[in-house]
Amino acid sequence: MALVEKKYLINQLAPPLDNFLVTQLLDEFVSMERRYIQRDWEPTELDGGQFCEILARILYHADSGNLNLSKEFDDSLKYVEIDSNPPHNIQPRHDALHLAKVMRTAYKFRSQRGAVHISPTYTANHTDSKFLIECIRWLMNESLRIFWKGDREQVAKAIRELLQFDVPCIGTFEGALLVQRTDLSPEEEVLVLLHYAGEKGFSRSEIATHAQCSQSSVTRVLQKLVAPTLRQIFEMRKDHYRLTDLGAKRIREELSEKLLLQ
Repeated sequence: MALVEKKYLINQLAPPLDNFLVTQLLDEFVSMERRYIQRDWEPTELDGGQFCEILARILYHADSGNLNLSKEFDDSLKYVEIDSNPPHNIQPRHDALHLAKVMRTAYKFRSQRGAVHISPTYTANHTDSKFLIECIRWLMNESLRIFWKGDREQVAKAIRELLQFDVPCIGTFEGALLVQRTDLSPEEEVLVLLHYAGEKGFSRSEIATHAQCSQSSVTRVLQKLVAPTLRQIFEMRKDHYRLTDLGAKRIREELSEKLLLQ
């Protein structure tokens, strides 16, 4: 499975969570990650509020047992926060309360910073956007930790891979992967493919099958990237490779735009 697939995540969360709300939440998260990595600060700040509104409804539904797809953000969290309410389903209580506190912080920050309405004194910037994206990442990861119904090793893997952004330039056609950009060097194409492969990685033969370059080019690229001078990929076992942290850093800093469709 390349990176972590949205359908797989949804199936691990819904039920007991609502399928529609979980789908909305993941769509918002992926959209924010994609825009943030493109250094588009304003949409990240605006979308942070939508993410919090959806998660508040999920939290209200899980805690109360009542599903309300349009319940207001503040009303949703008030139910979770007030001890005088009927018994709370989310236990221990501090799990839900920690989520609520971070959601309120992110939601209020973006509003008071001027990110919600056009302001003559405020321009979206990297620092504010980074603060919000880290809040959203924590909220997403903590929600997975609390509500995931599958294997705990799998949720740990999902959390790690969810922090990576998806790869729009790679498409699947009748089960075959295709890098749909035509401006990548063989080295860039191999890096993009291994980013897509996530922690599982790809074998030498899989890389050669998916890459739109010659077999000899693939061999040279793998030898170069695994060499001590770069160390951007790691050979996990014979002829099976994945990105290292250095390789992931190069993707973020140099190749993020090339993950998109032309």
